Amino acid sequence: MNDDVAPAVGLRARKRAKTRSVIEHAAIALVLEHGYDHVTVEMICAASEVSQRTFFNYFGSKEGVILGPAPTLDDLDGKRFISEPGNDIVHDLVRIMASALTDESVDAELLRSRLSIITATPELLGRQMEWMVTQENELVGLVLARFRAMGRTGDDLQDEAAMVVALAFTVLRYTLQKLFVGPGAESVEAILTQASALIRRIAAE
Repeated sequence: MNDDVAPAVGLRARKRAKTRSVIEHAAIALVLEHGYDHVTVEMICAASEVSQRTFFNYFGSKEGVILGPAPTLDDLDGKRFISEPGNDIVHDLVRIMASALTDESVDAELLRSRLSIITATPELLGRQMEWMVTQENELVGLVLARFRAMGRTGDDLQDEAAMVVALAFTVLRYTLQKLFVGPGAESVEAILTQASALIRRIAAE
């Protein structure tokens, strides 16, 4: 790529990111004001000053713009989770799950509003649950890979991996609520440490 092309590509990427952000913020604001069922794609396009064609180029539906892109695990994080195990597998798993939602590119206020809408809208909550089931299967495979890398065997490894993932989703929900819904300004790591301590305390009772 020559020197003239590189800046042009960067400019296009920034314009696309800005357009996406404008549409997302307009959609979230409208739903917060009117309710999910009372907001249309036409209203979102008018508020964000884009055509419906542009809207559908970025988001497939009204549902899509509210749910946002599905978080994906970083491949390097996954490899480290397997090859560099820590002392708390749930803590380690939640850390890489949360990293997809809490990196520097995430708009905390937008995510806070998005979570509020999803939890209050059964249709969206159902879609979120479907995504979680898909993620759950992938995460169970990741945990099993870590067990095998540690040389562990046994008939109940699949069940143990499923339990680890179930606990991780619970801790992730707790972490996101504390991070984006609660009033505090705690870091992800601080919340995870607190959650891990609570799990150990409960298990010991």
